[in-house]
Amino acid sequence: MIDILYFARLRESLGVAREQLDVSQDIDSIADLLTHLRARGEPWSRTLGEGETVLTAVNQEIARPDTRIKDGDEIAIFPPVTGG
Repeated sequence: MIDILYFARLRESLGVAREQLDVSQDIDSIADLLTHLRARGEPWSRTLGEGETVLTAVNQEIARPDTRIKDGDEIAIFPPVTGG
């Protein structure tokens, strides 16, 4: 199982702050995970859609789409933030 955390507007749009997911479903990378989540339909496909910018972290380290994930990982998904 992986632990997925959703932050800010993503948490609000999806209506969930955290969930656990079995990674045995051919989910090997961040890109695979996002594809799997989008396939759930609305609001997932809209909120995490191809044109939407989201950032990810694996075990509190910024991750890229090709970053590998494994059982026990914590995945954070969040929108880009700006400071001022």
